Amino acid sequence: MLLATWNINGVKARFDTLLAWLDERQPDIVGLQEIKSVDEGFPRAELESRGWHVETHGQKGFNGVALLSRTPPVAVERGLPGDDADEQARFIEGTWEIGAKRLRFASLYLPNGNPIGTKKFTYKLAWMKRLEAHARRALAAELPFVLAGDYNVIPQPEDVKNPAAWTEDALFQPESREAYRRLLNLGLTDALRASTDAAGTFTFWDYQAGAWQKNNGIRIDHVVLSPEAAAALRSVSIDKHVRGWEKPSDHVPVVVQIDPAALR
Repeated sequence: MLLATWNINGVKARFDTLLAWLDERQPDIVGLQEIKSVDEGFPRAELESRGWHVETHGQKGFNGVALLSRTPPVAVERGLPGDDADEQARFIEGTWEIGAKRLRFASLYLPNGNPIGTKKFTYKLAWMKRLEAHARRALAAELPFVLAGDYNVIPQPEDVKNPAAWTEDALFQPESREAYRRLLNLGLTDALRASTDAAGTFTFWDYQAGAWQKNNGIRIDHVVLSPEAAAALRSVSIDKHVRGWEKPSDHVPVVVQIDPAALR
């Protein structure tokens, strides 16, 4: 079973790219981020005609997350709990029946947080604290779950080509990285790092300054697994070649293979 996350950076601008990748990869559940579309504007009809079930939590012009799946979820929740005043569309979570088991899969788009020293960075850290609280509650339920998406956090120096260039960026601040570690320290697994410790494993290349051509990338798109889901992990891959397609997103898909029979 293939689970994937991809910051599409505008679903309408990348729709042909999305369709091509779905046809190539044939995933079972996909979390999209930065769809930059309201729910009623999302191009669901063609996806549904191709056999995809679509759930969205959209917002006009920016943000927005979505779930695509081969089978419909039995439940969907929109918005990260913990702040009823937060109107930004950054979190959607579905629950699927996988044989006799249930699997929760969330698509999340964590705030960027720049510039440092502003309300944007405060919001980022508060959002991460809410995510940690949500993960604690999910762990207590003892159901397998996946928190996948654009975390806007570079966890370690090996996750960036040039660490010195990011020391003043919210993605690489000690507070951001510490919040990510606190999440993992609950007993969760960074799927990619459970599969390889290789440096230079990136998921994002900026459009500027020839970043893609120079492989000047960062790793900020993560798939985080609960212990019950981590027990079923079989492989992780980054579809780097998609960055070289026409009109690409600046992010690429991260794909996790799990064995449904091994879900605990």
